[in-house]
Amino acid sequence: MPDIFIPVRRVVPALALVLTGTMLSACSGGDFGRTRADFRNDDMHKWIGQEATASVGIKPSQFQLTDAERQLRDLAYPLIEPPHSRPAWKSVFGDYQPSPSPWRQKVVFDRTAYGRALIDEPHRSHSSRYAQLIDDVRDDITRFEPFFASAIRVIDLDRKRDASMRYMSELSPREKDDAIARMQENSLIVQWVQLSLEQRISSYRWALERLVLQAPDPMAADADRLIGELAAQTANPPVAARPLIQRPLTTRG
Repeated sequence: MPDIFIPVRRVVPALALVLTGTMLSACSGGDFGRTRADFRNDDMHKWIGQEATASVGIKPSQFQLTDAERQLRDLAYPLIEPPHSRPAWKSVFGDYQPSPSPWRQKVVFDRTAYGRALIDEPHRSHSSRYAQLIDDVRDDITRFEPFFASAIRVIDLDRKRDASMRYMSELSPREKDDAIARMQENSLIVQWVQLSLEQRISSYRWALERLVLQAPDPMAADADRLIGELAAQTANPPVAARPLIQRPLTTRG
């Protein structure tokens, strides 16, 4: 068999192209679409509490986050991020797009946004749209229990924190203010998730109605059942957080 000779001048550009593609893919995200470790840090979701308190005019606490409080914020993020159908490569940057709290002025909830994005994005068939909707609802159901288990733990510890302050000696005004601010912050995060879940359910129902209108399919029954399951869980959360502030919280939309 004759030897096969490939000129070096052809190999080098091809090799460079392969290496460049590999480096670019490595920079954009981790394995299987997961966010790279060097994009992460322990307090990457600390902004959630700061946004919640600032949006209602409360000064944020200067205390460092406890492990339980950090976990609460990490578990809250995927539930307050607006649900939407998007290409996988965008999810790498999704972790770093802070969402304004619902108590911010001019923040208006649009229940049609998720459904319009789902329907307008190119899909091979209408069944893939139903599948995306089902996956999104199922993901929220899966996230529900871990978040509220974390919320129960944090709020229980806050109750103990509140009770212990009555018996502390030499408690400075600054320490007291920071402790109260942190309890308010934790409670507001739980309220934010509760409200977000209600809004997501409304968005999912609007999307399902339009899918049924445009492309009826037996998959609609599965989607409707899962939305009903999420709605039942949301209507009866295992913990109800009430911020320690004097004026009621309101939201538009």
